[in-house]
Amino acid sequence: MIDAMKRGSAWLILAGISLLFLIPLLWMISTSLKEPTDLMGFNWIPRRFAWENYQYAFSFGMWGQWTLNTVIITLMSVIGTVLSSSLVAYSFARLRWPGRDLLFGIVLATMMLPGVVTLIPQFILFSKLPAFGFQGSPVWINTFLPLIVPAWTGNAFYIFLLRQFMRGISPDLTEAAKIDGASELRIWWSIILPLCRPVLATVAIFAFQGVWQDFMGPLLYLQSEHLYTLQLGLRQFEFAAGGSPAWNWLMAASLVVMLPVLLVYLCFQQYFIEGFNLTGRSDK
Repeated sequence: MIDAMKRGSAWLILAGISLLFLIPLLWMISTSLKEPTDLMGFNWIPRRFAWENYQYAFSFGMWGQWTLNTVIITLMSVIGTVLSSSLVAYSFARLRWPGRDLLFGIVLATMMLPGVVTLIPQFILFSKLPAFGFQGSPVWINTFLPLIVPAWTGNAFYIFLLRQFMRGISPDLTEAAKIDGASELRIWWSIILPLCRPVLATVAIFAFQGVWQDFMGPLLYLQSEHLYTLQLGLRQFEFAAGGSPAWNWLMAASLVVMLPVLLVYLCFQQYFIEGFNLTGRSDK
C-alpha cells in the first residue's frame, strides 16, 4: 500500500512537471489557430480553427531555400560532430600515449569557457581565412564554412560522453582485432562505433537540436538573404510588416520550424535514454 502511494505521488509530481513544460507548446498551437480577433485575451480554444494561418505564414519569404540551407548545415554539422568527437574519444579511452590524461583535462577545461567569450576572436579569424570563392565569397564570412567546419574539430562535452562509454567496452574485443591485424582506425570504425550506437544517437540528437535551433551563429556569419537559415527567416518574418508581428502567423511558422526537433527526439528517444543510462555507469 505504501509503495503504491509512493508510486502514485511520484507519478503526479512528474505529470505536473511535464504539464508545466507542455503549457508553452500548447499555447503556441492554440495561438497558431486563432484569428486576429481572438488574439486579445486568454482563451485557449479558438472560436474557429484558422488553418489558413499556416498557408499565410509561408506565403512570405524564401522558406524553401531557408529550409534547404538549414538541412545542409545541420546534416554536415551532425556528421562532423559524431565522427570527430568519437575519433578523439577513442584516442582518449583506448590508446596509451604520453600526456593523454593532461590533454583530456585541458579538453574538459574548455567546457568552462563561455561561448560568448570566443565570438569576437572566431569572427576575426573567419574573416581572414580565404574561402577561395566558395559561395561567391573571398573569405569565410557569408558562407556556410564557419557553421560547418568547427563541428569537424570535436566537442568537449560529446568527447567526454563518448569516452566514458568507450571505457566500458571490454578490451578483449580490441585485443582480438589487433591480433587479427586490424589497425586502430579499423577497430574504431568496425568495432567501437557499432557498439556505441546508443551514445552516438544521444550525441547526434544534441548536435541536431543545437544546430537546427542556432540563431547567433547564422546571425553573425550569414549576410545574404538566400543563405539564411530558418531561424533567421523567422526573425525576418517577425518584423516583415514593419510593426507588431502577426502572432498567429508567427506561431504557425515557429511550430512548423520546431517540428523536426520534436520528431527527431520522439523517434530516437529510446536510444537517447539508453545512451545516458549506459554512459553514467561506473568507470573501471
